[in-house]
Amino acid sequence: MAIDPKHLPEDPKVLQQMVLDLMAQLDREFCERNKIETLLRELLDARRNRKSEQLSADQLALFAAAWQARQAEAETPATPDDSDDDDTAPGAGSPAAPKKRTGGRQPLPRHLKRERIVHDLADSEKHCAACQQDLRPIGEESSERYEYIPAQLTVIEDVCRKYACACTVKTATKPPQPIEKSTAGASLLAQVIVAKNADHLPLHRQEKIFERHGVDISRQTMCGWLAQCADLLKPLYGTLQEVLFQSKVIGTDDTSVKVLDVTLPFARTGRIWPYYGDKDHPVILYDYTATRARAGPEEFLKGYRGYLQADAYGGYDAFFKDPARGLIEVGCWAHARRYFHKALESDQARMGPALLLIAQLYRVEKQAQALASEDRLRLRQVQSQPILDKLRDYLSEIQAEVLPKSPEGRAVRYTLKNWTALTRYCEHGDLEIDNNATERAIRGVAVGRNNWIFFGSDQGGHTAAVLRSCVASCQRVGINPFTWLKDVLSRIAAHPITRLAELLPHNWTPAQA
Repeated sequence: MAIDPKHLPEDPKVLQQMVLDLMAQLDREFCERNKIETLLRELLDARRNRKSEQLSADQLALFAAAWQARQAEAETPATPDDSDDDDTAPGAGSPAAPKKRTGGRQPLPRHLKRERIVHDLADSEKHCAACQQDLRPIGEESSERYEYIPAQLTVIEDVCRKYACACTVKTATKPPQPIEKSTAGASLLAQVIVAKNADHLPLHRQEKIFERHGVDISRQTMCGWLAQCADLLKPLYGTLQEVLFQSKVIGTDDTSVKVLDVTLPFARTGRIWPYYGDKDHPVILYDYTATRARAGPEEFLKGYRGYLQADAYGGYDAFFKDPARGLIEVGCWAHARRYFHKALESDQARMGPALLLIAQLYRVEKQAQALASEDRLRLRQVQSQPILDKLRDYLSEIQAEVLPKSPEGRAVRYTLKNWTALTRYCEHGDLEIDNNATERAIRGVAVGRNNWIFFGSDQGGHTAAVLRSCVASCQRVGINPFTWLKDVLSRIAAHPITRLAELLPHNWTPAQA
């Protein structure tokens, strides 16, 4: 109700109701202001600072002291000493220690083509003026340097000879081309695909590069090439999906992309979904959907049974609640840790101990990296499970001390709500503590969209998903995507469809071999 300070009611009950209404209004405004301030701080940090959640040893020591003080107040035993604990960056999972670089200049790669240039003395300098004798060779000094030879385009003329007799005419046939009646060979198509999907060069920049070589290839032409290559590679995409579905665990996430729509005055938002296979099935597949609706992943994952590691996106909930669906949820501690890190500035006293315990979980994972699945599971049950029990008890204790809609309240609520999924990695040695491998698979899309800005249509999104899947799967197994695409595009038209698995990046052998 509107309040007139000059004419306040005299009824105590009415005044009490007015006070309650004002308190509720202040609470709503406080929560809204806190939310806006948090968002503004995150935006400013993202713009000004390096995005990292890594904690220093001093911070961890401070959090350890706070944790021990809190435990002492509760008259419970203190946690073990963790002065040697190391935190890990959120985007890197639990990386191994970086290799030490040896001093001095490293030898140049032996696989590069070499040209030997001999520098000799002039004939007049091969005579000693002091002893009047001719100089004799005693050896040589050599050094190596890089020289860059710009790429070049070559025109290949296919000549098919014709023969005839009195009754027939025969003409030699040329090998099938990726795109019949096109001026683009397999190597040029591979270059355009790799430049767009691995080097993030939009087509208008590639158009300028070709102009510097004296060749006029429009971006519209290259766009058509990409769509035709994606159609050609779709059978391989389907075979990659079959291999992906054999994985024990699949990691997934999603990221937004802008999509042009002729019916709208602005670009709408589409989604790219990466699907990351396990170590025995090293493929990365991307799927495009026009919206973030549940129907997208539901259609893609139809037929898959196993573990699915993802963030707490509500669209997956129906999958996990239906036993007939056969999907088991695995949470991501990197996502959970991110909530605590965002709340660290507003409530360091409570968030610090939580981050300390999460850092201890990652320290265990660092030790478990080189172990077999059974040994890793045993290590987690011995070391990680007690830490998880302490963390759950601590979060349950502070849940009543924090405001539900505050950053720290959201961190506690997210973690406790998804506790079963977050702790499932301790039930199987092949599961990971976080979904960072899948997040790294998104990085290429995130970098690319800063360059090519948008998809021209939904069909362009599907094309990009197929081509990006091939490039990323090559990169995962350490194969040069250009070499693979050049070979596969030149062979796939005549390759038996029953032997498509031979062309997959992790099974591929070049035709020359």
